[in-house]
Amino acid sequence: MARWEPNARERLVRAAIDLFAEQGYDATTVTGIAERAGLTKTTFFRHFPDKREVLFAGQELHSRTLAEAVAAAPAQATPLEAVAAALDALAATFTEDRRDFAARLLAVIAANDELRERAAFKHDQLAAAIAGALRERGTPGPAAGLAAELGVRAFDDAFARWSDPSVARTLTDLAREALDELRAALAALG
Repeated sequence: MARWEPNARERLVRAAIDLFAEQGYDATTVTGIAERAGLTKTTFFRHFPDKREVLFAGQELHSRTLAEAVAAAPAQATPLEAVAAALDALAATFTEDRRDFAARLLAVIAANDELRERAAFKHDQLAAAIAGALRERGTPGPAAGLAAELGVRAFDDAFARWSDPSVARTLTDLAREALDELRAALAALG
């Protein structure tokens, strides 16, 4: 690929996933990722601070999507209804062509302690975005935090299910189902 071709960021992400899957995270270098993408190491660093962050490229956009959807939920919506609207908004950004990528991403993360730690940090940041938006709506702190945690956990569960190619359902449907399961589990706690 010529260096001037569009979508450098996406090419770098795909190249990184390919190399991490083929040779492992530790054996993959930034130079190797850039070369696989048909780009330079300098171009890589224009987009990402290090090779770990290439796997978490959408975190800022995801946080913003979640917070904006919570803010846009109807005024009478309960905190969990606002969270459900946020999950719908985020799930809608994941197109079917990303399903194979999702499965490979989860496998790479599962195989590396550093990446699992970074995934936990992403989880916390997404929950913080939701909780902040819920507090802006007037939800008290503990309720906002709990609703946010349930929402991100539901999304993580749904994403893992959706990444399985044998599952023929949308991420939106799976996220709604996962949130409903967590609501039922919460209610069962009494």
